[in-house]
Amino acid sequence: MQKKILITIPAYNESRSLGSVLEKIREVMSKGNYNYEIAVIDDGSRDNTAEIARKLGAKVVSHQRNYGLAEAFRTEMQNAIKMDADIIVHTDADGQYLASEIPLLLNEIDKGYDLVLGSRFLGKIESMPLIKRLGNMAFSKVLASITGFRLSDGQTGFRAFTKEVAKLPLRSTHTYTQEQIIRSAREKMRIKEIPVHFMKRHGKSKLIKNPFEYAAKAWINIFRVYRDYEPLKFFGLFGLVFICLGLIFGLWLLSLYFRFGVVGHYPTIMLTVLLIISGIQICLFGFFADMHRK
Repeated sequence: MQKKILITIPAYNESRSLGSVLEKIREVMSKGNYNYEIAVIDDGSRDNTAEIARKLGAKVVSHQRNYGLAEAFRTEMQNAIKMDADIIVHTDADGQYLASEIPLLLNEIDKGYDLVLGSRFLGKIESMPLIKRLGNMAFSKVLASITGFRLSDGQTGFRAFTKEVAKLPLRSTHTYTQEQIIRSAREKMRIKEIPVHFMKRHGKSKLIKNPFEYAAKAWINIFRVYRDYEPLKFFGLFGLVFICLGLIFGLWLLSLYFRFGVVGHYPTIMLTVLLIISGIQICLFGFFADMHRK
């Protein structure tokens, strides 16, 4: 029996590009004799995104308002399970990923992989702001250290996966693409990256309005990933910093005593004890969080 493929696209005010994206997907998929459907998750668009999608034969699931990419991705997974899809392809509505490369993802799924990621950094990037490029590289390093899987593009929006991957719980409201990779790796599912072409975007990005704001959010999300999936490392690091500061003050007080016989500095003594105790508590918190993480 031929497997059912669902190509799912989140869209927010993408009326300018969505029509072309859908037409190219249909052209590519019709050549391969695939059993497929297209679903567009309209995340509260204020233009005619939903109308364009319906007109071109896509199933449309609409949010009442704009909830953001993470919630749209969760809706995608719920809809994919509801539609009983065997393979899900996630791509973007802005046309930066090539529809012609969807079969490349599907070929790897046919080989037995559970999650196939289209890596922009292994392929060709026509245009990407430096701040986003650095953020993606940093994220990928973090994910590689957590999963043990060599990863070049942990934030790619072009991926294919099985229904088993779609059923994995996603709780994050900020790092959903990374969470799917982490959970897949921890379930010992087979993951592979393939090189893909990343086109230059026409028009302004909805994600990078302010490069400094993007950089701040990227680093906050990196901390969130470590906090949620490596709590012992995350809290252990902060705990050790507190303990080391306390020991430094303590050694300074001891040096004053042995060198000059100075006794006192009670505020510094209290700060030393507070830092060491706080550091130990933070480390213990990380230890217990690590025991209960899923």
